[in-house]
Amino acid sequence: MSRPRQLHLGAFMRPISIHTGAWRYPGAMPDANFNLPLIVKAAQRLEAAKFDAFFMADHLAVLNMPIEALQRSHTVTSFEPLTLLSALAMVTERIGLIATTSTTYDEPFHIARRIASLDHISGGRAGWNVVTTSNPEASLNFGKDDHLEHDRRYARAREFYDVVTGLWDSWADDAFIRDVDSGVFFDPDKLHILDHAGEYLKVRGPLHIARPIQGWPVTVQAGASETGRQLAAETAEVIFGSASSLNSGKAFYADVKDRMTALGRDPDSLKILPAAFVVVGNTVEEAQAKRAHLDSLVHYDSGIRSLSIGLGHDVSGYDPDGPLPEIPESNASKSGRAQIVEAARERGYTIRELAAKAGSYSGLSFVGTAHSIADEMEAWLEERGSDGFNILFPWLPGGLEDFAGGVVPELQRRGLFRTEYDGTTLRDHLGLQRPANRFFPGD
Repeated sequence: MSRPRQLHLGAFMRPISIHTGAWRYPGAMPDANFNLPLIVKAAQRLEAAKFDAFFMADHLAVLNMPIEALQRSHTVTSFEPLTLLSALAMVTERIGLIATTSTTYDEPFHIARRIASLDHISGGRAGWNVVTTSNPEASLNFGKDDHLEHDRRYARAREFYDVVTGLWDSWADDAFIRDVDSGVFFDPDKLHILDHAGEYLKVRGPLHIARPIQGWPVTVQAGASETGRQLAAETAEVIFGSASSLNSGKAFYADVKDRMTALGRDPDSLKILPAAFVVVGNTVEEAQAKRAHLDSLVHYDSGIRSLSIGLGHDVSGYDPDGPLPEIPESNASKSGRAQIVEAARERGYTIRELAAKAGSYSGLSFVGTAHSIADEMEAWLEERGSDGFNILFPWLPGGLEDFAGGVVPELQRRGLFRTEYDGTTLRDHLGLQRPANRFFPGD
């Protein structure tokens, strides 16, 4: 008898909490984003709870908001993802370690080498979150006056993916023979020089590190626009989704899986894990009170600027208690903007209400008891709204412990989540096959 579908759980850990009020919550660690001992304990607690992965987002510039709003943000300092994850690899044994890097402001040779290094250092637990960077302020940190246009960012990302995976296949798995007697360290016939020359990139290769333990570290993608969905259908093995309701989750899930089928990819070779902000209480009322208090800690100066960033348009000059006006298209994240506009139109939110949600968290939230939250997660799994979730904790350490110590055991009791790891690599946790080497397929 086959085992029923089980949830996959990632932990969104950069920033430690996406909620603007997280650092001010009673019992929270105000310096959590830059507190290595706390982050180590968090990673170990997540591993004890059998999470699939520790997920690191990243930003290449401080948020583009006025200083009166920026001064209220706890995200202005944080560790560089690959540096931190390499350190965490030394104090964990099983949990996956997913790093975000930019295909717009980095080079594929750098990324291929760093992610491959993390895979070897961690014993096969690395993942690569492919982002195109939506913050236009990032361009100013890399000697560029203009931010690359949305569709061109994705076109570069598609070519970038091909180059990185090609570099990971520079060496056959058995290339390094290390024959002491003959003095031959590697077999020259097991080396491939990529010599890529495309529209955006020119990279010779080879990569001077052995093929990753997983063949290719697990590839994650987060875009939900038309171009983002297509990129994910072609390349991704995990999608960090942004659906805010079960119905929208089901539509997104079906759309991406159908695209995969049309491309000849097995739909089960990709796991869709929407972000879920989770607040746990002993009663639903207690959980709601926790969330309300957390939201009350967001200052309007911060919320209105977060809203403007999400929309890609400054709305601070409009009537706070009036409706959201028509917002012009921008070069910001299209899926994030669409989510805000949809909420404003369907629920009649004022700008003040939207600002409060933007400064807190306006996406999918589960607020309730361990039992009620497990009910909701089970419904998403059964109705094909997702394959699991990337959990956003409301604050640390308490919010994480509430989930790991309450919701996880309830999911395990229902047979919806593992009680032990079945393997040692991130691919093992996610049930993904190790890819063959495109240049040495018989090895």
